[in-house]
Amino acid sequence: MVRRVALSIGLVAVMTIGVPAQASRTHRLEATPGTVAYGYYWSEAKPVLRIASGDIIDVDALLTNTPNGLMGAGVPAEKIQESLKAIVAGVTGDRRGPGGHILTGPVYVEGAEPGDVLEVKVLSIDLPIDYGYNGCSGFIPANCDRAQGTTIIQLDRKTMTAEFLPGIVIPLRPFFGSMGVAPAQEVGRVSSNPPSRHAGNLDNRELVAGSTLFIPVFVPGALFEVGDGHAAQGDGEVDQTAIETSLRGKLQLTVRKDMRLTWPRAETATDYIAMAMDPDLTVATTLAIQEMVDFLASAKSLTKHQAYQLVSIAGHVAITQLVDRPNLGVHVKISKGLFTK
Repeated sequence: MVRRVALSIGLVAVMTIGVPAQASRTHRLEATPGTVAYGYYWSEAKPVLRIASGDIIDVDALLTNTPNGLMGAGVPAEKIQESLKAIVAGVTGDRRGPGGHILTGPVYVEGAEPGDVLEVKVLSIDLPIDYGYNGCSGFIPANCDRAQGTTIIQLDRKTMTAEFLPGIVIPLRPFFGSMGVAPAQEVGRVSSNPPSRHAGNLDNRELVAGSTLFIPVFVPGALFEVGDGHAAQGDGEVDQTAIETSLRGKLQLTVRKDMRLTWPRAETATDYIAMAMDPDLTVATTLAIQEMVDFLASAKSLTKHQAYQLVSIAGHVAITQLVDRPNLGVHVKISKGLFTK
């Protein structure tokens, strides 16, 4: 039985004020050769689904691997999803790249225009398969035993844990490593590997069920895509991979005309999160801290002096990922519980 990650979403505070109530439709979006963008975000990608603002997509997201790669690591052929087999066989040539992620979409959200913000509420996440994998490369590849290859990790969907080694049990906190929109037209077709202002491959482990991601919109319809399923990951994702697996989730996509963003932001049940990316880790850190300072100054009526002090006293600066070059990612968290009004 597929284990559903439960959540309870109330009113989303501060970053989501002013969203009118509306009836929403749920659209099922399976991953097929005709409904994926293999390795890219692009303003000229043809939408595979058009939805109204506030609608929900019930979407499949496939792991970033191939049937041959999984079988070579020891996964029996019958346990490999038929959708993955069909997509890897059917999406070839110039329909692939320059990145390696299988992204479901793009989804055109009616009413989204450049300068708006796309609000992505992660309503639920399921684990459709009972295994994931971890490779070894990334930030310090000298640690990797090249003879060992890819490690297959079994997922216990009942207990929501995975035994990495005897006596080492990992709690599962599934999330989509990549959620993003098309970049501006002049940027062209960009790799799915590095994140940027359009979000994309954020690899932010905080974006589990119950979280909300806010993404600047650059083209009409936003052209939202999702993929790169993770069952668990540490901050930094230092060896290049998490517990990579396929996911099925429900995401509510809402156009926000009342917000303006330079970088993606997020919030969870407990925290506000600012994010930024750059090839230079110092620059990425500076941008992410400044994003949080600016948010606190605006949303909490603090001076920038006070907001900067608060980030130092009670904020948490974390490296989101070190391995999706050229851009390194940094995020800054601050607890909602600090604010009594």
